[in-house]
Amino acid sequence: MKCKSTFLLLFLLTFGFTNTQSQNKPNVLFIAVDDLRPELGCYGQSHIKSPNIDKLAESGLVFNRAYCNIPVCGASRASIMSGIRPNKHRFLNYSCWQDLDVPGIVSLPMHFKNNGYKTVSLGKIYHHITDGKGSWSETPWSPNGDWQGWQAYVLPESHEQIEPRKNGIGINGPSFESPDGPDHIYPDGIIANEAVRKLNEFKNNENPFFLAVGFLKPHLPFNAPKKYWDLYDFDKIELPENMRKPDNAPDECMHNFGELRNYTDVPDNGPMDDEFMRKLIHGYYACVSYTDTQIGKVLNELKRLGLAENTIVILWGDHGWHLGEHGLWCKHCNFEKVLHTPLILKAPGKKKNIKTNALVEYVDIYPSLCELAGLEKPFHLQGKSFVPLTENAQQPWKEEIYCRWIKGETIVTQTHTYTEWLNNNTGETTARMLYNLVEDPEETVNISEKKGNKKLINELSAKLEKHISDRDKLIIP
Repeated sequence: MKCKSTFLLLFLLTFGFTNTQSQNKPNVLFIAVDDLRPELGCYGQSHIKSPNIDKLAESGLVFNRAYCNIPVCGASRASIMSGIRPNKHRFLNYSCWQDLDVPGIVSLPMHFKNNGYKTVSLGKIYHHITDGKGSWSETPWSPNGDWQGWQAYVLPESHEQIEPRKNGIGINGPSFESPDGPDHIYPDGIIANEAVRKLNEFKNNENPFFLAVGFLKPHLPFNAPKKYWDLYDFDKIELPENMRKPDNAPDECMHNFGELRNYTDVPDNGPMDDEFMRKLIHGYYACVSYTDTQIGKVLNELKRLGLAENTIVILWGDHGWHLGEHGLWCKHCNFEKVLHTPLILKAPGKKKNIKTNALVEYVDIYPSLCELAGLEKPFHLQGKSFVPLTENAQQPWKEEIYCRWIKGETIVTQTHTYTEWLNNNTGETTARMLYNLVEDPEETVNISEKKGNKKLINELSAKLEKHISDRDKLIIP
């Protein structure tokens, strides 16, 4: 009898300890926003209506100098989720697959799943919903039915314009629309509602959760309910001042923004008129506010359910975006506007309402979440945890970060951004750009040929060369 009592006591203590351990593990709310650049209230852009993201920023840490490692949806997401840098052989474009480029790698959600987390994907997390095999505890979810994908249209006149894309891949309609209607007429409203439902399901679970919620807007087409367009006065929307190719810049830095030109109301080549461009900017702003509201619904439910205090919340945009700067639209280049990204972190027990100018990059997200959750870091990770910045946001940090696009390799420091275009076969530099971000934050004059900059270019070029060599040494089993 005594043995039975002892066994029962040990069982209860063990079970209770395990259950307490599980409950004490922080949850993770992983919010991805497609094509969101850091044009938000919390980044000093007071013309943007983003109250919910701004409120999240007040409860945590805002990274003023966060950068994607490659400025295109599929590749950026595959790099984030794997913790591996892109190079000339992997994560090349929007259509890449993590499972093809780095097969067998332990992804970020898979690592959490392997450590007892319930991992769930809603909306757009990977570019391909079936990528990241083995990452999720249940089948990834996205809205389904007619016109509920990223190209969703509501208005009959928009449907009449739908036709095969000009590049022959898929279909497109007009570049924007603004119908009256509730939030759930578009996918992001449906995604937010499903996230709310999932949080209620998680509330009484013993295991911690890793909930990834991916919103589609402000990705093209700029479709949002009219009430979000009405937040902005069209007459006050201005075009950027630097709508031209930078002085002395090589042709390699420019592109024809084919992503936008695929839409039926956009010319195949040549300029767009000012009013139409202002309408595009208006649509982008409306979509930001629409998605901000959906994010607010999820965060408010997290708080209402009593889950917020034990949940890590991280919000990121997969890359930046051009809204006419340099005469460009979309992403797909090596300029600051498309490499610079929003990144906001709220974590239990960490300081609130702080900002840091430390340089961080998206390969840092995976190791940072591991550290916050108390998990071992997989050997293959190529980033550095930024968790120390949550305690001392002003401490010395990385001297530089690295990005790339096609043949362009970029290094960003606290004061400069430098890009080399390399011949993939010979490694020879075919073109270069250098900008002083302190004196010329809009990157209007390429100073790579300016007298007196040779020493700096040699230093940055040597760092790029070493980075490329170190990056490509990673052995993936």
